[in-house]
Amino acid sequence: MYVDGVPAGYVLYAPPMYVPRSLAFPTSPVSADAVLLMTANILSEFSGGGLGRLLVQSVAKDLTRRGVKAIEAYGASAEGCVLPVTYLESLGFVTVRDHARHPRLRLDLRTTVTWREDVEGAWGRLVGVVRPFPAGARQVSPTNRLTPDEVR
Repeated sequence: MYVDGVPAGYVLYAPPMYVPRSLAFPTSPVSADAVLLMTANILSEFSGGGLGRLLVQSVAKDLTRRGVKAIEAYGASAEGCVLPVTYLESLGFVTVRDHARHPRLRLDLRTTVTWREDVEGAWGRLVGVVRPFPAGARQVSPTNRLTPDEVR
């Protein structure tokens, strides 16, 4: 990811068969319907601005287009190249296999897409019902009713 032409961060993800060392984690293997989020990093001068979240959302969007159903990641309880459990949880990942040092977490993309579609659908219905009051139009209130001639 670049910010104003300057590298700001990266994310690495792949189907688990292309990451054979992932089998070394005690909570392996990654589910057959998931892609493995291996690591991500935002340079310190760009941290705290939501770029990490944006990177993971970009991964989710890419994988959804490819028909992938979920993203899984090995979390870390301590600092390392694996993403922190608390960070993954803040992005919506849930633990599917617990472990003291490296639990496996999952983000179900179908749920994410369904939620987004539900929100977009609700917004569309709301916008269809609520319209701005036209300039110069006469407001109707219980004490100020339109006559039948004005309705036409």
